[in-house]
Amino acid sequence: MSEDDDRSPSPNSITDDSSQTRTYTTGSGPGPGPGSSSVLEYLAPCPDQVLENVLENVLWFLTSRKDRNAASLVCRSWYRVEALTRSDLFIGNCYAVSPKRATSRFTRIRSVTLKGRPRFADFNLMPPNWGAHLAPWVSAMALTYPWLEKVHLKRMSVTDDDLALLAESFSGFKELVLVCCDGFGTSGLAIVASRCRQLKVLDLIESEVSDDDVDWISYFPDTGTCLESLIFDCVECPIDFDALERLVANSPSLKKLRLNRHVSMGQLHRLMVQAPRLTHLGTGSFSPSEDVAQEHLKPIISNCHKLQIFWVLDSICDEGLQAVAATCKELRELRVFPFEAREDIEGPVSEVGLQAVSEGCRKLQSILYFCQRMTNAAVVAMSKNCPDLVVFRLCIMGRHRPDHVTGEPMDEGFGAIVMNCKKLTRLAVSGLLTDRAFAYIGKYGKIVRTLSVAFAGDSDMGLKYVLEGCPRLQKLEIRDSPFGDAALLSGLHHYYNMRFLWMSACNLSNQGCQQIAQALPRLVVEVIKHEDNLDMDENVDTLYMYRSLEGPRDDVPRFVSIL
Repeated sequence: MSEDDDRSPSPNSITDDSSQTRTYTTGSGPGPGPGSSSVLEYLAPCPDQVLENVLENVLWFLTSRKDRNAASLVCRSWYRVEALTRSDLFIGNCYAVSPKRATSRFTRIRSVTLKGRPRFADFNLMPPNWGAHLAPWVSAMALTYPWLEKVHLKRMSVTDDDLALLAESFSGFKELVLVCCDGFGTSGLAIVASRCRQLKVLDLIESEVSDDDVDWISYFPDTGTCLESLIFDCVECPIDFDALERLVANSPSLKKLRLNRHVSMGQLHRLMVQAPRLTHLGTGSFSPSEDVAQEHLKPIISNCHKLQIFWVLDSICDEGLQAVAATCKELRELRVFPFEAREDIEGPVSEVGLQAVSEGCRKLQSILYFCQRMTNAAVVAMSKNCPDLVVFRLCIMGRHRPDHVTGEPMDEGFGAIVMNCKKLTRLAVSGLLTDRAFAYIGKYGKIVRTLSVAFAGDSDMGLKYVLEGCPRLQKLEIRDSPFGDAALLSGLHHYYNMRFLWMSACNLSNQGCQQIAQALPRLVVEVIKHEDNLDMDENVDTLYMYRSLEGPRDDVPRFVSIL
């Protein structure tokens, strides 16, 4: 299930074809007795059934969601067979379809990916308790998918009871990934560790895990595990290192390990000795007592010639990024996060580090870069040196910051990115930007699917350029920008083709949002108020629009109004 599925025929309108019974006679006599004809009846498949059998064997090899969605739209027969052969279910918005509809259509699912809150919820732009609860989904899956093996959740509210039901319902469960989720604690993790004996992947990424005073690591079986990936760097509470060391020793297939800040450097070394097959290592954030400084990273980096993915804090400084550029020629993905996400400090990374990476790591495909200052020249250099970029996210912390050398807007830098990077599908823009930058995006960003905008733009024209010029846009998130009702209404032709639109702290009115709701009845239009300002006035704090086969959801909190 994905964003294209609402164009498919309704499952309720589909009926199974029945086989035809055919009668063949042999012999010469019409009646019974010696020499008479014998009657042989058998079930012969009709031509449509033969076609479906062939199609079923072919579709098993079709793995792309996009291709499968296209196949399901050919006709009702293809629609039915595609559902029967699908094993991976992807739902980009948990409110776009109900659990009942999804499990009724797809009955042979082994892997589920489910997304909840929009991304800007990560920046405290959405009040808590908005929704995206896993409970109805895990209840439906427990009844329908006894052979489920994998669950990937992103920005969902997950309880310990949900994890317990998941662990109890699927005997062959192998993979649990929780990204930016909340609501659960170490008690729930202990249940998963103890009951999912075939577990291969337990990845907790940027999730909020409550400390229930339960040593969840020790609940893994002592006799050996199937673990291939264990990620828990987001877990703030201490862990029993002896239990962790024992777990690593009992997991001969372990290849990915990311630890939290309670694992010291000495303990890290002991774990690495126990896990010689590691290909991915996350060291967490060492405590100040470890006395780890930026210069300690350089000798390590200088030996990482085959490094392809590197996530690091900006404490690496420009000098550290220059070392990365000099050594890591195979780098494909780089993420530089801020140690302190503040606007009033001079950050340790800048255009110097970005340009060095662009010159040394020319196979780069994805970059997320937080900094306090940047230049157009450095961004233009990256667009020319790394033309294979698929993801470019530059977050200049601070509002409306220009090129810190020339004082000019950052229009030309981002314009160069969309002009020169022909494979670009995801873009995040920041800094001082005029409508000219959005004109570039509308003109050249023809395959951009996700666009994030913060503190940018001059007028409604900026958003109009994007909505009228980016035909493949699926996800658009905007905060603190001057776009108003006219800009919003300019996208009426496109919203049914998008997964969602988020606009907060813009110049929207309740009347403008109401016009969208009236013009597009299959679109769910949510107006979200801050909990300290629940009065319905003309100004809209936050607008969140998304497509849904079900209409408005039934778990709306009091600070949300659905128009």
